[in-house]
Amino acid sequence: MTLDHPIFGRWPAQHPDRLQLFSLATPNGVKISIMLEETGLAYEAHRIDIIANESHDPAFLALNPNGKVPAIYDPDGPSGTPLALFESGAILLYLADKTGQFISADPNTRCETIQWLMWQMGGVGPMFGQVGFFNKFAGKAYEDKRPRDRYVNESARLLGVLEQRLADRDWVMGADYSIADISLLGWVRNLIGFYEARELVGFYRFLRIQAWLERGLARPGVQRGLKVTAA
Repeated sequence: MTLDHPIFGRWPAQHPDRLQLFSLATPNGVKISIMLEETGLAYEAHRIDIIANESHDPAFLALNPNGKVPAIYDPDGPSGTPLALFESGAILLYLADKTGQFISADPNTRCETIQWLMWQMGGVGPMFGQVGFFNKFAGKAYEDKRPRDRYVNESARLLGVLEQRLADRDWVMGADYSIADISLLGWVRNLIGFYEARELVGFYRFLRIQAWLERGLARPGVQRGLKVTAA
């Protein structure tokens, strides 16, 4: 079997019958590797070094014109035709539908799960990422701390929303672990770990999130997924 896409001229597939993952172990990237490990779907991973600007290689841009990880190529897409897909939230939804796992078949619960996924995509990811920039990376050198504090305050507010959501449940959607949890685990882990913002956001206040994060990180699929495409 030969995969007919420019991406494979740069990153050849050793197992062309499997779903192909192009990613790096970033908070968005680990969403998909965790999902793949949790579902047990056969896949092949290709590490994309964003520091070396590989995500802007013409071959990668042919797969994802937005130049970001993660992206996938599924040779067995809908109706048996190949599918190239980017945006981590869209990929999570696709994999949930493909495998019938981690999203409810009940229409109301499904819509509510997607709601929380969009909340992560539109709020948690961008805000936590800005905290990382201003507290850990180039923005750390800025004397004016108002931009950093703005994103810190909004991130703390978002954590408060999640804390309240977890008031009477183990997972975002209740008793069932779902793509809503998978979308959030890497971001919360990075915020208090790699981004070194635990004290800034007052993470000690969010006891339910702490317990949720511990439950999530204890899952074997999550542990394996975090290592895929890691440096």
